[in-house]
Amino acid sequence: MNNYGLDIWSNNNFIIENGQIKLNYKSMPALLSIIEKIRINNVKGPILLRFPHLIKKQITTLYSYFDKAIKLNNYKGNFNAVFPLKVNQYPHAVKAITEQGREFGYGLEAGSKAELILAMSQTTHGAPITVNGFKDKEMMTLGFIAAQSGHNITLTIEGLGELETIIEVANECNLKVPNIGIRVRLHSAGTGIWAKSGGMDAKFGLTSTEIIEAMTLLRNENMLENLTMIHFHIGSQMEDIAPLKRALREAGNIYAELKKMGANSLNSINIGGGLAVEYDQHTHSKSRNYSVDEFSSSVVFLIGEIMNAKNVSHPDIYTESGRFIVASHAVLITPVLELFTQDYQERLLNFKVVNPPLLEELKYLSKNLNNKNSIEYLHDALDHMESLLTLFDLGYIDLQDRSNAEILVHSIIKKALYLTNAYSTNEFEQLQVRLQERYLINASIFQSLPDYWGLDQHFPVMPLHHLDVVPLRAASLWDITCDSDGEIGFNPDKPLYLHDVNLDEEEYFLGFFNVGAYQETLGMNHNLFTHPNEYTIEIDDSSYIIKNEVESKNILDILESIGYNKSDILNKLKHDLKISDFITEKEKHDTLAKLETFVEQNGYLRTTN
Repeated sequence: MNNYGLDIWSNNNFIIENGQIKLNYKSMPALLSIIEKIRINNVKGPILLRFPHLIKKQITTLYSYFDKAIKLNNYKGNFNAVFPLKVNQYPHAVKAITEQGREFGYGLEAGSKAELILAMSQTTHGAPITVNGFKDKEMMTLGFIAAQSGHNITLTIEGLGELETIIEVANECNLKVPNIGIRVRLHSAGTGIWAKSGGMDAKFGLTSTEIIEAMTLLRNENMLENLTMIHFHIGSQMEDIAPLKRALREAGNIYAELKKMGANSLNSINIGGGLAVEYDQHTHSKSRNYSVDEFSSSVVFLIGEIMNAKNVSHPDIYTESGRFIVASHAVLITPVLELFTQDYQERLLNFKVVNPPLLEELKYLSKNLNNKNSIEYLHDALDHMESLLTLFDLGYIDLQDRSNAEILVHSIIKKALYLTNAYSTNEFEQLQVRLQERYLINASIFQSLPDYWGLDQHFPVMPLHHLDVVPLRAASLWDITCDSDGEIGFNPDKPLYLHDVNLDEEEYFLGFFNVGAYQETLGMNHNLFTHPNEYTIEIDDSSYIIKNEVESKNILDILESIGYNKSDILNKLKHDLKISDFITEKEKHDTLAKLETFVEQNGYLRTTN
């Protein structure tokens, strides 16, 4: 059997029982049973499942570890957290975040005008809102309106020009001035794909000289009391904790210096996001070298140590880790539509009355292969194949003989794999790479897994069932887009093995896990495939409830979303059919009905037959 690295990436959220993957929570439903229940209603294409309890688990984990570190280190400040909306703005994700985080005072972070409006409408009063990214006068004014409305909002300035705009808005309107934060440009940088978020060449933040100028501006405008936070961010998906420790020392000393310079209302350090999620399924390629416990302990200890040395009161600590909160809550599930098998089915064998002697020998090897002789017969078959190919090149056997030989040899290889279960040996690994199976999945990688396509970010993938059977087929996954990049190729360093299934007899489902962060918001409509059908699954002690169904856009809505008039399109299609020649009126009527049905469906495939 193969547990697909469940013990590495799943954080004990899923378990395997009776050959199926199940939620490790309360009534423990199987993912397959949930999918089958949804598909009873003729739902086709990929399906996204949301599990709010996993968001609650992550929020609880984050707060509990920081609370633990605060108590152990006798730290005098508080812990707060906000969710960065850029990670996932979809309604039922945000609803789950705000509902599950309400008891903790969990807030939201916005990086655009639209996200700020969303944060203002969704955040519970009292929970923090932080605003990052570049901002114009309108966005600053929205921040003032939020403060006037009673929100605990902090506008983080990314440059001196933004501070000047805040001052301008404050002088022009009689609205409550929001809290002001300064994003500091640290010398320290992170590691990994997103390391450029930190360091002196980072896109955001004020240098030491600019920070001093900002202090002068605020003091001159009698607004120094509004400066409450400094903020830094050294990158998403931090693989190594050492750069964070360096950044904490640097930012902690900046905070202490500002307090000594008269920033009396300064009371918070926002360490940004970056808490990593484990995506890999293989022990040799883990995504991070630290635990949440170590992360929280390091943050609290280092900030406390610096403040004690500088004789400065301990600040409140803010984090903006979004990936950690939502990645695990969403699972993408898609059926396999077709296997582009290379070891052609034995039903395609077509022997002659008299066959070449080597072909007869292959027939014997295939028929009599067993546990004891499998390796020997496999080697013989490979040798015979080479000889038969030479005979074909010399014109001594024909194309049908060659086809029969290929089918038999591939069949022998597959039987040997099953009998020996020895695909970990170098010889079998090479054979698997050469004979890898292509699984066509009813999904778009560009739409649902854009970070795989754009950044080579791997996601855990495994079947929902047959998990009590050893998977032996080296697998590449092809999506249904008209693009050769729509493929998750077989990687011998991070191999994916799947089952040899007969799709004429049963459906075979694959699950892609930890897809709740960024994938939905970054997903592109390549080939006009759009967000899949989604469902929220709430699990109790005895069963589960499927709710919050959001249907994938139908074809006409897809076209309308990029600027077409769907009424014009449908009328033109109907007109062309009505004036065309049909043998009977019934035939015309039936064809029009089919057309109307098809355009009201989503763009994913419904059948490959």
